[in-house]
Amino acid sequence: MNEPIDVALIGGGIMSATLGTILQELEPSWNIQIFERLGDVAEESSNPWNNAGTGHAALCELNYTPQRADGSIDISAAVKVNEQFQLSRQFWAHLVTSGAVPDPSSFISPVPHMSFVWGQSNVDYLRKRFEALKNHPLFAGLEYSEDARTIRTWAPLMIPGRSKAQPIAATRIASGTDVNFGALSHLLTANLAAHGATINTGVLVTNITRQRDGLWRLRLRHDVGYSTLPDVRARFVFVGAGGHALNLLQKSGIKEIRGYGGFPVSGEFLRTDNPELVAKHSAKVYGKAAVGSPPMSVPHLDLRVVDGTGSLMFGPYAGFSPKFLKTGSIIDLFASIRWHNIIPMIAAGLGNLGLVSYLIGQLLAGPSTKFAELQKFFPRAKPEDWYRITAGQRVQVIKKHPTKIGVLQFGTEVVSSSDGTIAGLLGASPGASTAVAIMVGLIEKCFPDRIESWKPALVNMIPTYGQALLENATLIEKTLTSTAKTLRINR
Repeated sequence: MNEPIDVALIGGGIMSATLGTILQELEPSWNIQIFERLGDVAEESSNPWNNAGTGHAALCELNYTPQRADGSIDISAAVKVNEQFQLSRQFWAHLVTSGAVPDPSSFISPVPHMSFVWGQSNVDYLRKRFEALKNHPLFAGLEYSEDARTIRTWAPLMIPGRSKAQPIAATRIASGTDVNFGALSHLLTANLAAHGATINTGVLVTNITRQRDGLWRLRLRHDVGYSTLPDVRARFVFVGAGGHALNLLQKSGIKEIRGYGGFPVSGEFLRTDNPELVAKHSAKVYGKAAVGSPPMSVPHLDLRVVDGTGSLMFGPYAGFSPKFLKTGSIIDLFASIRWHNIIPMIAAGLGNLGLVSYLIGQLLAGPSTKFAELQKFFPRAKPEDWYRITAGQRVQVIKKHPTKIGVLQFGTEVVSSSDGTIAGLLGASPGASTAVAIMVGLIEKCFPDRIESWKPALVNMIPTYGQALLENATLIEKTLTSTAKTLRINR
């Protein structure tokens, strides 16, 4: 039997790449291996055409700032997500400074973020949101306007053809970004390999079992040809396999995964590469989500910059597929059902009939109905300029709740064994944008006895590590300015 490895990372996306990069810097002598089922890393959720690449910092995403019953705006989630994104910016700046990522423009581009709404009630909401955020140092530079001429200077495609009588409003902040998480994942895994890690592509992990000596045994086979490979034993396992993570954690047998289920949501975008249109829309513009829709279905018209070339994307149009991965199996949903999660899954379904109704409506909507949604943002859009692309598959977390039998939870969640030797990530958005915060939290949870000795290295990677960024306006200003300069993005 081969010698055990120190770290096995299942899945070659941004989560595994981020965790591997941090652990390699903390413990350079550790044997780290990535196991990716597909022929290359970052081909599922981290692929730039499978996500919006927004660099989620709650600058424009209205679902992070809900309106309370008394009419006030709750900004707590927005502030939290923004702080988490600042950790990512610090870590990426460290990678650039250290030479691990030589050119930040290869994965991150400055793209202003906007929120845009129509209808008087929505305008009133956006005005209140602006007032609630404008004085917070993490949202410095946020602008607001109800003037069509001003909004046209921000997003020229969105005003011509719109009724002058229609109440509209928008916010804009120049410090937004577009992030190519596929490119970043490739850069990180290449750097991992250059420093001794092994990247195994085309390799499927079919099972994970605990041995009597405490090590984890990974059963492997080639994804193409189905021939088996020698088992691998690992001291620590991270399951960052997207929608497949639930299945593998269930196979591991850890009690912490009991009660968890998943609800898959598929989708598609409309895309144009017309250079004339791309040149007129240098922004990511988010609207309000439909009633009952999941947060990842918030409509947005985005500039994407992939491999140095701009395109526009609009969507997502939500749908349903029982697959847990874009390249998964139609039996994924049914294969995830266990005795311990079937009741929470049923309860979550009954408690989210609005979501079910929304998905049915999306499935029944014809091409003209879907295109009309784009025209709410871009009134003079022409069908011949746009084509459909399939978005990445997302799996929402279903879990038990202290006061409910089962709930559908949006966002991400780390599930780990009590001894910290195996952990996995479930859920979806904001995901990639907050990968650094999620993985640092995982490290703290799984390696509590090493954190004190690792702290100097963590502070080197993330200068504000261990500090309350939200409570220190001076520190926020310093962090935003420093990372913007290094990453060559707007302050």
